[in-house]
Amino acid sequence: MKVTVGGSLKLAFRPWVEGLEHVPAEGPAILASNHLSFSDSFFLPAVLDRKVTFIAKAEYFNTPGIKGRLTAAFFKGVGQLPVDRSGARGAGEAAIKSGIEVLERGELFGIYPEGTRSPDGRLYRGKPGGLARVALATGAPVIPVAMIDTEKIQPPGKVVPKLMRPGIRIGEPLDFTRYQGMEHDRFVLRAVTDEVMYEIMKLSGQEYVDMYATAMKRQIAEAAKAEKEAGRAARAALAQAEKEQAAKEKAAERDRPGEQRSEP
Repeated sequence: MKVTVGGSLKLAFRPWVEGLEHVPAEGPAILASNHLSFSDSFFLPAVLDRKVTFIAKAEYFNTPGIKGRLTAAFFKGVGQLPVDRSGARGAGEAAIKSGIEVLERGELFGIYPEGTRSPDGRLYRGKPGGLARVALATGAPVIPVAMIDTEKIQPPGKVVPKLMRPGIRIGEPLDFTRYQGMEHDRFVLRAVTDEVMYEIMKLSGQEYVDMYATAMKRQIAEAAKAEKEAGRAARAALAQAEKEQAAKEKAAERDRPGEQRSEP
């Protein structure tokens, strides 16, 4: 499945890649990438000779029906690992456990430190819980990765993807073994995460925003909701004003004296 999907993506989109030499031919490593598009988890594995395992929502694997089974088969084929995200803390722990298991098998583990896709193409603050804890628990090197222009291929609301060349820049591995055994120190976790995000920023050229992408998405959603409510209120006020004006005009018409008839 990986060969089929990867080959099709490479043929159709011809992604360019820099820094392939930084990915080890064998042994465990963490690929920490920015996250611009749903397709990031497909383009990165497509340019590598080794399998990369990413975490994916469990819903992709347990949806009933033929479509659900095909979706599950596809995600399994491209190396996606299901994690139940119904509870935030439980989901985080499950993702960390899964990542450690992948690395202990000597494989590549892919992770998005931002925790979700960027809402506007900028790079957001990395969450310290997952990436740093997995890196410190396993001693695996962290390889920063920058996805370039993948968000332009299929913007929100577009069904048919645009045929264009996305890019992938892979940086030099980062060694955090000096912090091993300190995976529960929040200051160390923050420092490790920030160092990785800085390298991703240099590779991607993105503007950095020192807040979580999830918080920005909430702000955008709240602003959209407020704008919608303001529009609804404005329309209601306009309708009321028109109604009142119509009532005034009707009253004025009713109260206007009739024309005097002239005497013969």
